Amino acid sequence: MSSQVPMKERALNPDRIARIGREMQAACPGFDAASFTAQVTADLPRLQLKARIARTAQGLHQHLPVTGPAALDTLLRSLPATPEAAGAETDFGLYIYAPHSAYVAAHHLHTNHLDRAFTTLAALTPYFSAEDAVRTFLTTYPRQTLKAAATWAAASDHRVRRLASEALRPHLPWSAGTGLPVDTALPLLDTLYTDSSRFVTTSVANHLRDIARTRPELVLATLTRWRTEGRAEAGELAFIAQEALKARLKQGWAPAYTLTGYDPQAAVSVSPLRLPHTEYQLGDGLTFEADLAAPADTPVHVMYVLTRADPGTTTRERVAHLTRATVKAGTPLRLAKTHPLKSTGTAALTPGSYHLALQVNGRRHTPALLRITNRPT
Repeated sequence: MSSQVPMKERALNPDRIARIGREMQAACPGFDAASFTAQVTADLPRLQLKARIARTAQGLHQHLPVTGPAALDTLLRSLPATPEAAGAETDFGLYIYAPHSAYVAAHHLHTNHLDRAFTTLAALTPYFSAEDAVRTFLTTYPRQTLKAAATWAAASDHRVRRLASEALRPHLPWSAGTGLPVDTALPLLDTLYTDSSRFVTTSVANHLRDIARTRPELVLATLTRWRTEGRAEAGELAFIAQEALKARLKQGWAPAYTLTGYDPQAAVSVSPLRLPHTEYQLGDGLTFEADLAAPADTPVHVMYVLTRADPGTTTRERVAHLTRATVKAGTPLRLAKTHPLKSTGTAALTPGSYHLALQVNGRRHTPALLRITNRPT
């Protein structure tokens, strides 16, 4: 399919609904695949992605002729032999299996077979990560779900180990909050940060970044403790720290730079920014250059910041990574970048006056002024 096809259409479309129906009927002859496919497909055009997942899960519930643990057994028997056999090309899995864990969360939230539901979610997650479904259990049965997550953290499958961190994130994207303290899962992260899988350690880093929104000092203390323990490979721990503190680094928070190996007070001189001109149109490339110099070899983490300069405007600044390098004594480091002047999915770019500045080891330097106008139609 073309990349221009909306995500909801690529994730759950009539062909995929029909495939779910066939797989379910093969596992349970009493499952009416034709009726399931017709009813769910009829509702798809009016639904966005999460609603499509929920509607498909509802269809599974309506057409399964069995309930309780027997229904969970049927669900698992319907899966292809392996995620790879199903067509999964990444550890995250295939959206075609998102409704399966949603079905478990919607229709198996019962105290009398919670363990069976948790086992099913762990078995499903290699086919499509079940973190969103786990949130429902975490909200309703926090103690039991945390106990299950401790089991997942020790699983042989790295995708299940990652579930232990990802499902408990304080601010999991596209999922409801849990109301639990942000440090609830730290004991699990203490186990998972040394994991051999980047899929797992990325989740650990993202989990810490969520915590850093409100308790950055706790994240610093945790990373410092992990470094002292010496249990993780240095490069992997550096990756976790950079990702965990990404937002705080963009904000220029000095302790984050110190922990990641960059001195906020380093004697680095920064030349004025050089721009070929100061008038741009939306869609242009903003090219700029600058030179850094230092009296001794100095590691630098450089970002650039584009900020609306018109009085009374509230457009948020854009902070982007430029480079991590070492300025050699007596040898200026030349920096160059072309930044596309266009809106993104998270930030709109509108006409107006802007400041462009370099941020070196968290310190902002003298900005250049430029103006952006609409492109003529």
